[in-house]
Amino acid sequence: MKRVSIAATLIASVPLLIGGVASAQSMDDLNLQVHGYATQGFLYTTNNNILTTGSSDGSPAWTEAVVNISAQPNPKLRVTVQARYFLLGNFGNTITLDYASADYKVNDRFGVRFGKVKTPSGLFNEIQDIDPSYMWSLLPQGIYPISSRNSLLSHNGGVVYGTLKLAPRLGKLEYRGWGGERSLGTDDGYFLADREEGITFPNGVNAVTLGAALHWRTPMPGLMAGASIGHENKATSIITDTIPGYGTFSGTTPINSFNLQQYFASYEKQKLTVAGEFYRIPFHGMVQIPGLFTQTFRDDYRSWYAMASYKLTDKLSAGLYDSQFVDHQAALGPPRYSKDWAISARYDFNQFLYAKTEQHFIDGTAIVYDAVLNTGGLKPTTKLTILKLGVSF
Repeated sequence: MKRVSIAATLIASVPLLIGGVASAQSMDDLNLQVHGYATQGFLYTTNNNILTTGSSDGSPAWTEAVVNISAQPNPKLRVTVQARYFLLGNFGNTITLDYASADYKVNDRFGVRFGKVKTPSGLFNEIQDIDPSYMWSLLPQGIYPISSRNSLLSHNGGVVYGTLKLAPRLGKLEYRGWGGERSLGTDDGYFLADREEGITFPNGVNAVTLGAALHWRTPMPGLMAGASIGHENKATSIITDTIPGYGTFSGTTPINSFNLQQYFASYEKQKLTVAGEFYRIPFHGMVQIPGLFTQTFRDDYRSWYAMASYKLTDKLSAGLYDSQFVDHQAALGPPRYSKDWAISARYDFNQFLYAKTEQHFIDGTAIVYDAVLNTGGLKPTTKLTILKLGVSF
């Protein structure tokens, strides 16, 4: 019943989001568009429960509903708002604002977005919120973790962008630069292991974020290569640690500044799409709880994937990817890495209704698992089956 009431609230809120703009111009003048989608997923795993669901018994606890509203008061200005209901096991079950931004495009060479804007890093970050736009049920989790999607998708601030034509026969260069504040909420997936140990971040973690990305559209039709570099400024967050029988203690977590590197490429020709990406994020910091303990931590996350998909018919597509993640600072063993082979298929019944099925073969336990739902300990390998039904409008 709670899911139904939340979805109803989301739909009912649509007129309120655009009311202020619509009062200044007629709906026709605004070129108003409303789009969205809803998906229902089912997960089943061998050996381990995954993504905070009871997947070893089969779990339908993956539901999403999205409404996107855009208005274009004049040819150069577009205003867009997107809200989402998200439930995945113990994550979400709430409505969040994916982004709310104004986009002013002077010409092909320069434009600017401001508000809560999508962060244009990597190959998929700007579209990972649009399930109907790609064939995968789960994007490679080492780079695009679904439990942290809300935090990684957007930031409060701005983006400048444009396209520059290069010398003849050199293609063109698309650039993006961003800046603002990144916020990781207290319930973000990055903090799952901490929460299960009684450690919480009551105000989340907030830091200044800066970055730039270049996409080179090469002279070879369909081939793009690019890179993005992000910088997260030094941040200090409040932390609480609840120890049974002793009480709750408060302290701080200073996290040093770090850079995030992503290199990627894609190639599309007729029915074939091939893509790959490499990602690295090294960082370190300290947990300080006065009178209890001071502990330093250091991580060096590196992840990559290679994927390919092929459109077999007008309605049926198939693909596979190999995705690998490793923390170079972690001790040897399965908790250090995750290796994931995925085989996927998508069938579009019509322009509104589609279905996806995906089989994952996962070796290692570095990501997507939690301890509370795996009280018997984690097995080093597991198989994950995903079924997903989606409708878009």
